Amino acid sequence: MAKTKHPKSLFGRRLREARQDFGIAQDKLGVMIGLDESCSSARMSRYENGIHAPAFETSERIAEALKLPTAYFYCSDDMLAEIIKIYFGISKDARLSLYDFSRDLTLNFKRESNILG
Repeated sequence: MAKTKHPKSLFGRRLREARQDFGIAQDKLGVMIGLDESCSSARMSRYENGIHAPAFETSERIAEALKLPTAYFYCSDDMLAEIIKIYFGISKDARLSLYDFSRDLTLNFKRESNILG
């Protein structure tokens, strides 16, 4: 039975998951971000496996191609990364509503903590 390769970096793990969710092959993604077709698959594989880390500008191009915010790839908290992804995928009005809800929730929690604490 062959072993499954697991990314050695947070960026690599998020990149592989995002690329697979988007339904695109490594070589196609590489070409989309401006890599030469002859090396695009190998380069993307190195990023996904944590062998090399892309320059931030390259990360931005990857994020744009996958229709995700760059922050998603660097966020160390998995739940927060998902929240970032959700936030990026909703309308400006929905973002404002989410912000207002989060702010109210935080303020209420702080008030309750002060009362009980």
